[in-house]
Amino acid sequence: MSTDTVPRHLLVHLRRARDLADRRYAEPLDLDALARAAGISKHHFLRSFAAEYGTTPGDYLRRRRIERAQDLLRATNLTVTEICHLVGYSSLGTFSRTFTAAVGVSPSAYQRRFADGAPRIPGCWLFMRGLSDVAQPATSEKPDGADPP
Repeated sequence: MSTDTVPRHLLVHLRRARDLADRRYAEPLDLDALARAAGISKHHFLRSFAAEYGTTPGDYLRRRRIERAQDLLRATNLTVTEICHLVGYSSLGTFSRTFTAAVGVSPSAYQRRFADGAPRIPGCWLFMRGLSDVAQPATSEKPDGADPP
């Protein structure tokens, strides 16, 4: 995105809030929490975030939750209701409406599309290990200082 409308010194603050939304999307985050993370007033944060990223913080968080739900619907054997709660929605109806509007099909239809008989990650393993281990993109880069396998 262009930084022409947002002062450079503000970018680090906006990234801090965006990173919070990326990491803690399943938690109840609102405009106040994201603005606090950025360390600026919520009105200034809202205007600056939208100017920098081309979307509101709320829309960004919704998109992040739906992307994560898509990952879980493809990769796990969890129910739509379980996924709804795992990605931060408390209402199955709201989740289903939001998902359908964003993706074009219902969560159930999306899940059925990928039900090709391939093994899925069991929900019990997911709950024991946590969301961070599931459906994350693999990277070929190793951490600094890591020894080769």
